[in-house]
Amino acid sequence: MRVAETNPAIVGALVENHRRFLAFLERRVSDRAEAEDILQAAFVRGIEKSASIRDTESAVAWFYRLLRNALVDHYRRSGTERRMFSADATEVSAAYQTEIRGEICACIRSLLPALKAEYAEMIQRVDLNEEPLAGVASALCITTNNATVRLHRARVALKKRLQRSCGTCATHGCLDCGCGGSPLSHLP
Repeated sequence: MRVAETNPAIVGALVENHRRFLAFLERRVSDRAEAEDILQAAFVRGIEKSASIRDTESAVAWFYRLLRNALVDHYRRSGTERRMFSADATEVSAAYQTEIRGEICACIRSLLPALKAEYAEMIQRVDLNEEPLAGVASALCITTNNATVRLHRARVALKKRLQRSCGTCATHGCLDCGCGGSPLSHLP
């Protein structure tokens, strides 16, 4: 590979204007490090092309055009990356949410037999099966207000069972209940 010849006068003019070029970029990007990266890449391109530029004065104007093009490329690239990572993050987040929900539901289901039957039914239908509270109340032939109170009491009872079963992980919000064995085996 042949190294392109450089014009020392042009390279000198570009180096002399380094601060101006950096200030130009800093006003257009989010931080200094990003501006320096863009400027560094532009300097490499500029030095490679320096032999083709005849006039030192036009070199600065030419380099500003090169910087503008580098900015366009930067924003194009960052927009594509942002969209790509956003799609990946949404996908991962949805998969993670599904996995966490499955773990939580399995833990809760294993504790339901330790609750009063009417509480277990409310938790199962409203929280796990996601049935509307009014529909559950109607099916049980109770008022919606009564169903709300029953659901509240069921959740309080479930919380107490979780705290007994899992200890501090339920108190501190840990989602990794690695108690070992069935949560029911830890109940008094």
